[in-house]
Amino acid sequence: MARISGVDIPNDKQVKYSLTYIYGIGEPTASKVLAACKIDEQKRVKDLSEEELTKIRNEIAKYKTEGDARREVALNIKRLQEIGSYRGKRHKQSLPCRGQRTKTNARTCKGPRKTIANKKVATK
Repeated sequence: MARISGVDIPNDKQVKYSLTYIYGIGEPTASKVLAACKIDEQKRVKDLSEEELTKIRNEIAKYKTEGDARREVALNIKRLQEIGSYRGKRHKQSLPCRGQRTKTNARTCKGPRKTIANKKVATK
């Protein structure tokens, strides 16, 4: 496995998709990195030479990845909470903060259902 930015990327996948295992790098950024290094996106990681890996590492060093990117996101959320914005309050309550409905969905944020005793709807 090749190690880039402190992350072991899978050997048997195409380089473009392997680079997305690094936090802060998605498909568009991976394409830009490979274009700058003049490496074919279809190439597998196991087929890359050490020279090509070094080019990729140097190019990725120009982007905020892993710890720096995670820290920046955490600080942004903390700032929103401190200024008391709506989004900050939603983050604090672990609820969706981008306008999604919460009556029926949002189970990922809210966690497993909590059954409330004697809350049956009266039938007509």
